[in-house]
Amino acid sequence: MNEQKNEFYNVYEVFSKKTDKSPFQHSFSLLAPNADMALIMAKENFFRRETVADIWVVKRENIRGLNQDEKEMLKRLDKQYRETKGYGYLKKKWRDYNQEQFTEQHILGGRGDNS
Repeated sequence: MNEQKNEFYNVYEVFSKKTDKSPFQHSFSLLAPNADMALIMAKENFFRRETVADIWVVKRENIRGLNQDEKEMLKRLDKQYRETKGYGYLKKKWRDYNQEQFTEQHILGGRGDNS
């Protein structure tokens, strides 16, 4: 009997966004017999508690994630050139450049004459 119950209900993931310009975020999961009922249940939950601009309801089995081989492939890709942490030396270089520009001779009128 439990097996028939599991076949009748499906797990749906609900995503929502608060404003038109905000991104969708996962809100919660729910059990429903079909997508229409899942949408009704999601709307009832949100309209009672908070305002939202849009709701997505997706059957969990229709969401595809990366398998283990694909995850391993991502680890092997070297994309450090896309990260800004490689430019950390620029702050020190810029500070050294600014200090070089304002030496004592520059501040006191480093024109070379004794006036």
